[in-house]
Amino acid sequence: MHHEVASREDWLAASRALLEQEKAWTRERDRLAALRRALPWVRVDKPYSFQGEQGPVTLAQLFDGRSQLIVYHFMFGPDWTEGCPGCSLLCDQVDGARQHFEHNDVSWVAVSRGPLERLQAYRRRMGWNFRWVSSAGSDFNFDYQVSYPTGTRDAGVDYNFTRIPDPGVDELPGVSVFHRDDSGAIFHSYSSFARGGEMFLPVYAWLDIVPKGRNEGADGMGHWMRRHDEYPDDGRRQATPSANPSCCSAGAR
Repeated sequence: MHHEVASREDWLAASRALLEQEKAWTRERDRLAALRRALPWVRVDKPYSFQGEQGPVTLAQLFDGRSQLIVYHFMFGPDWTEGCPGCSLLCDQVDGARQHFEHNDVSWVAVSRGPLERLQAYRRRMGWNFRWVSSAGSDFNFDYQVSYPTGTRDAGVDYNFTRIPDPGVDELPGVSVFHRDDSGAIFHSYSSFARGGEMFLPVYAWLDIVPKGRNEGADGMGHWMRRHDEYPDDGRRQATPSANPSCCSAGAR
């Protein structure tokens, strides 16, 4: 990778020019955030039930006494033995932030169709503490368009607010947000899928400021990313590209 080597004065001039564009992007990000918050809501009337560590739990109980709930649709299907590596990368960054969510009236939970015992075993392996429940036996994953069992994908699937060809995998990632009012009514306020999930990956923000950037090949994050217990001990990139499917390969925006 070749970079021009300039004087300090030239570097400052280029950095100031870049800063103007960065400021414009920051203002645009703020504008989009306001539009997200201004979306109309949809009332949730279906009585969803999940399997949690203490037994069955309703969607209302996942709020844990707070008025706002973030659901991460974690890719972990009924027959899977471990979670999606890309979803795992995102969830590596949740627990530290979660304590701040909870002090700002926000609960966070991961939801997957996998059996609860496998979800909990994988959570222990990864060293995570956030809440993770199973939606097995519920319509939740289907209603929020993140699960597509074999035999249902031949004509394509609805994902990321559009119709896409068969993604070749039973589960896809996403984030859904809910609000619970003082009467106990629950509303769906926002969802994001595919590359929309990148804003929840602070690791990318760090990589985007270094000279090699994300340093991804044609297979995207699969070129370098592993579950955190699968990297070589020396912390260097593995030579063999990952065969794991990318969480952001379908319905990219």
